[in-house]
Amino acid sequence: MFETLFDFQTIRIILALIMLILGSIVDIWKREIHDYYWIGFGGAGIVLAFLNPNIMTQLLTIGIALIIAPFVIVIWRIGLFGGADAFALIALAVIAPMATITDNQISPFTTLSNAALLFIIPFLFNLFRNIILQLRGKNIFEGFDESFSKKIIASFMGYKSKNPKFAFSIEKMEKGKKKLDLAIHHAENQEFCTTPNTWITPGIPYLLLIAGGFIIQLIHGDIILNQFFDSGFQLPI
Repeated sequence: MFETLFDFQTIRIILALIMLILGSIVDIWKREIHDYYWIGFGGAGIVLAFLNPNIMTQLLTIGIALIIAPFVIVIWRIGLFGGADAFALIALAVIAPMATITDNQISPFTTLSNAALLFIIPFLFNLFRNIILQLRGKNIFEGFDESFSKKIIASFMGYKSKNPKFAFSIEKMEKGKKKLDLAIHHAENQEFCTTPNTWITPGIPYLLLIAGGFIIQLIHGDIILNQFFDSGFQLPI
């Protein structure tokens, strides 16, 4: 019955897009998504796999795609992103394993690697914002006793916010002097900053980047892998 309406690949892609887009909206709004959300979508992916006429091929593809599972769980436990992001990538591997509408190269890690490249954009935005403020004569590091190199890194990582929201502080007081705190913040254990006029790094909803990475995977493939293959790189046999 399903095949008379759509092929299974189209159904899986649509389901994955619904999961990621709705999840991104909730993540931006509340910064919290219940585990049942991912369990529900992952369960739907499993049902689709068993409805597929080529069930063994589909289960094998899912198994290969789930290679990403232990990797993202480790990243989550380290604190580089939240549990929702890890569960989203695992559910995605079940629903639409290595899905694409192109003939370009992809791998089980394509969505994650594409998302990691998109993660560079907010850093560039922070730098551009700070440069504009400096050109306007604003002393964005007023009162800080820090090296020039640390100020450059901080300009990439964040900015001075009048009223922080969903962000982490990257400044501290040390021996009565303002210092920059450029340590990695645990995505789930660190409290959001509420102190006004503070240097912060935005708590970027990584799920939004995952959604973007998946869309790029669909229409382009793996950005990094394709660069290698376009340059004549060949896998060893």
